[in-house]
Amino acid sequence: MLVSLALLSLGALAAVVAPRLMSRAEWPEREPVVALWVWQCVVAAVLLSFGLSMTISAAAAWQAVRGPVFAPAPSAVVEAYALGAGGPWSAVLAVVLACAGLWSGAMLTREIHRAHARRKRRRAELLVRAPLLPGEDPGHDPVVVLEGERPDAWWLPGAAPQLVVTTAALRRLKGRQLDAVLAHEQGHAKARHDWLLHCSAALANGFPQVPVFAAFRDEMHRLVELAADDVASRRFGRLTIALALVELNEHRGAFGPRPAPDAQLHHRVNRLLAPVPRLTAGRRLRLTAAAALVPVVPLLVAFVPGLSALA
Repeated sequence: MLVSLALLSLGALAAVVAPRLMSRAEWPEREPVVALWVWQCVVAAVLLSFGLSMTISAAAAWQAVRGPVFAPAPSAVVEAYALGAGGPWSAVLAVVLACAGLWSGAMLTREIHRAHARRKRRRAELLVRAPLLPGEDPGHDPVVVLEGERPDAWWLPGAAPQLVVTTAALRRLKGRQLDAVLAHEQGHAKARHDWLLHCSAALANGFPQVPVFAAFRDEMHRLVELAADDVASRRFGRLTIALALVELNEHRGAFGPRPAPDAQLHHRVNRLLAPVPRLTAGRRLRLTAAAALVPVVPLLVAFVPGLSALA
């Protein structure tokens, strides 16, 4: 029971402390891809902590679980976990954590179903506004042009991701700006950013009171755009993608004297026009390696009693 409580405390501590530490760090703006990896590792560590706590609690409460979990282990290892010391609280903790896990799965399933329905509806609307020519396959063209008075461009995810752009946007985008917008959206598609957004939204909607999940969702929305901006800027230059963002969003008032409070476009354009040097390759490697070790911590906590008994 002590190990279960330690894992539960570790997960709760990470869920509270990690968002505060990441919010104070300045390097995610410079390395959004590394920041995406760090956030995924932190959330994986939190979920792993709760999952291991549930497993050990269930093993302490029910012999039917204890047998498969500790079947290969010597008796000294089983005794090291003091599985009988938790009493009825082990069953309570296991049931609560199991319900949380089932709820997480239900929220993820709901989010994926809703995203699929939205994508299907938008593709149907797209076929109505831009019908296929005889012999043309749906999703064959990476760019679909729609008649529209307002400049707009958006990414339509799926098995064959497409960039949808209006004729007004084509009139405003100059030079290689359209290519930069396409590269931006292709960056989303290749990195499967839609899955990151779905998972983060499912956790945040399912557990709105857990700070790490709410921060995870907000940061995913911000960081995936910064990462895609960097993909486009490396191919076509920072000025090109910055001007493309301005041309596509100027009519929304995002760059006026009073930008929309929820718009990040102003910040993204300023970041592109006044770039900060990237971190050195060595520091990027150290951050990546350190993040990969974060999920190892709950594993060490879970296995320390058993390893100590074998020593």
